[in-house]
Amino acid sequence: MKRLTHLTFGVLLAWVLASCGAPAITAPTTTLAQAIATVEQITDETAAGEVTPEPVLFPLSEPGPYYAGKRTFTFQDASRDNRRIGITVWYPAVLPAGSTGTHLQVGTDRDPDLSGAPYPLILSSTKVARIFAPYLVTHGFAWASVDNIDVYIPWNTQLVDQPLDILYTLDQVASNPPKGLEGMIDAEHAGAIGYSFDGYNALALSGVRIDPDFYLAQCAKTPLKQHWIQFGYCNMSSEWDQFAAHAGDAITTGDDGLWQPMTSERIRAVMPMAPEGAALFGERGLSAVDRPTLIIGATEDVDCDYKHEAVYIFGHLGTPDKALISFVGRGHMMVGDPEMVARMAHFAAAFFGYHLQGREDLAYYFSEDFVAQHDDLVWGVYEGE
Repeated sequence: MKRLTHLTFGVLLAWVLASCGAPAITAPTTTLAQAIATVEQITDETAAGEVTPEPVLFPLSEPGPYYAGKRTFTFQDASRDNRRIGITVWYPAVLPAGSTGTHLQVGTDRDPDLSGAPYPLILSSTKVARIFAPYLVTHGFAWASVDNIDVYIPWNTQLVDQPLDILYTLDQVASNPPKGLEGMIDAEHAGAIGYSFDGYNALALSGVRIDPDFYLAQCAKTPLKQHWIQFGYCNMSSEWDQFAAHAGDAITTGDDGLWQPMTSERIRAVMPMAPEGAALFGERGLSAVDRPTLIIGATEDVDCDYKHEAVYIFGHLGTPDKALISFVGRGHMMVGDPEMVARMAHFAAAFFGYHLQGREDLAYYFSEDFVAQHDDLVWGVYEGE
């Protein structure tokens, strides 16, 4: 059986830096790169003598039939003062002759595998893609990720910049297919996924709308809601006019007090994992979400707080096609556990396979019936202590 190797302390450090409540620290680049590279390694589990195969409880956590390749590109967004945006594209690839690489090992500049093209597109930060893209690519997806976007504390203009970077990436891939990958990507069937700070990005692309009145009212309360003030969510309230000016009239202008959604019709489904953003959207903003949404929440998460974020967001989503899968007893750092990563990859392959590939047979694998088979998962809100 192929499985991820164990994660080093460096990987855990990398995701501490990515957590919603993490201090604003920058890890040495080499350490982060080495740590994330560990996630991409896999090994064959072997033992002396006869081995009894373990049951596959999350079948889509196993690699699919494709091998994986990646290429990097750089663009400039002329609409935002030539903002430089680096993009990594991950895609089904042909295994080079003589290579002994496994399905989850990603090769740079491999030839594309056109046998199943075009492939539906997944969008995220590259930080998240390094962990989850190899899984999804083997199951017949392309993935475009934005380089060099990361956690930011306190909240600031990245709340707008990062979702717009991802939308720009989608537009580029759709209108100007990356060189050498022509015909590979079905950008008309796209999904967004993210974890922690990038969980916010995935949610921001769902049709949700910022509610300035709600946000400012929460931040004006005495005492402030401890979760939202503790992690710097309200620091922006004293500079709201500057933030709105940075976002621009096209986003902030509306006749109902809400900002316009930052999304595209090409984005058909979203999967925010350990998300944040409740304070910015509120009930009215979340009610505008209009596409299938699968939320992953860890019940012991106190960084992107389970109750204040995942549960609140899920409870107020406007779309009827919504689900929350709660990982019982897990905290924010479950993303540093290979077993939990494999589970989340399973749910992503099933959810996007159903909504983007039209695989109706995959609906069961992210259903209430499937979740009910696992004692440490709950369908919907976990009501335990």
